[in-house]
Amino acid sequence: KLITGIAAGRRIYTNIKKAIQYIISIHIPIILTVSLPLFLGWMYPHIFTPVHVIFLELIMGPTCSIVYENEPMEKNTMLQKPRKMTDTFLNWKELSISLIQGLVITAGVLFAYQWAVQNGGDEATTRSIVFSTLIFANVFLSLVNRSFIYSMFDSFKNKNSLFPIIIGATLLLLFAILYIPPFASFFKVRGIGVQKLGVSALIAAVSVLWFEVYKWLRRMKNA
Repeated sequence: KLITGIAAGRRIYTNIKKAIQYIISIHIPIILTVSLPLFLGWMYPHIFTPVHVIFLELIMGPTCSIVYENEPMEKNTMLQKPRKMTDTFLNWKELSISLIQGLVITAGVLFAYQWAVQNGGDEATTRSIVFSTLIFANVFLSLVNRSFIYSMFDSFKNKNSLFPIIIGATLLLLFAILYIPPFASFFKVRGIGVQKLGVSALIAAVSVLWFEVYKWLRRMKNA
C-alpha cells in the first residue's frame, strides 16, 4: 500500500507539472501573437480578437485539466530518486524549456502570418492561416509534452482515451469555424485551401516537433 501511494503521488505530481508547463508554453504565442503585430505596426494589427483568445482558452482548459490529469504513470517513474524537500516545483531548466517551446511556437505563428501576407492574403485569410497554425501547434504540443523524456510515439502506448477525444474535438471545431459560413463570419475568418492548411500544419509541426529531437539527444546522453 505504501508503494502504491508513492506511485500515485508521483503520477499526480508529474501530471500537474506537465499541465503547468503546457499552459506556460501555449500562452506565450497567444500573448505575443495578439501584441506583437500591434506593437510592430504590421499590416493587420488586430489579427486575433477577444473571440479567438476565448476560443483558445476553451480548448486549452480541458487539455490541461482533464487530459493531463488522466495520464498514466510513465515507465521508470519509480526508479527516480526522491525529490529533495528544498526542490522548487518547476526548476529553472524545466521553466526555460517551456519558455523556449512557447517562443519557438510564436516564431512559427508569426512566420505563418508573414507568409500569408507575402502571398497576397487579405485580413480574413491571414487570420485563418495564423489561427490554424496556432491550433495545430496546440495539438502537437499537447502530444509532445505527454513526456519530457520519452518520444511522442512511446507515449501513444500509454492508454489515455481522453486524448483522441479532445484532439478530435479541437480539429472538428477548427474546421467548423473555417468552413461553416456563420461560424467563419463570427470569427472573421474564411475557408482556406488544402495547400494553405497544409502549410499551417507544417509550420506548426516544425515549431513543436523539434522538441522530439531534444528528447532523443537527452536519452542518448543518459544511455
